[in-house]
Amino acid sequence: QVQLVESGGGLVQPGGSLRLSCAASGFTFSSYAMRWYRQAPGKERELVAHISSAGGRTNYADSVKGRFTISRDNAKNTVYLQMNSLKPEDTAVYYCNAVGPLRDSWGQGTQVTVSS
Repeated sequence: QVQLVESGGGLVQPGGSLRLSCAASGFTFSSYAMRWYRQAPGKERELVAHISSAGGRTNYADSVKGRFTISRDNAKNTVYLQMNSLKPEDTAVYYCNAVGPLRDSWGQGTQVTVSS
């Protein structure tokens, strides 16, 4: 059974940083590319960042490029999202997701609120 457990969210001031983690289980983590998505109130879920299965290739939404960094540790079955220079418009629930046939499995997400 696929399980994705996100953590690390919280309340942070504009310009601050947070590091999100997503612990995966129930599948061969190292075989799957992973993504971080976010969903703000009243908005569609949007793709934030993508990382290949071995971690050698990453892609970012234009809105977070240069501020966010996705990484993974296949030995720990965990994917991370380092978020720097946070802005109020980054406020959302953040989710991780496995690319491909497991894409319908979602965790509970972790809330990120950027506010002074």
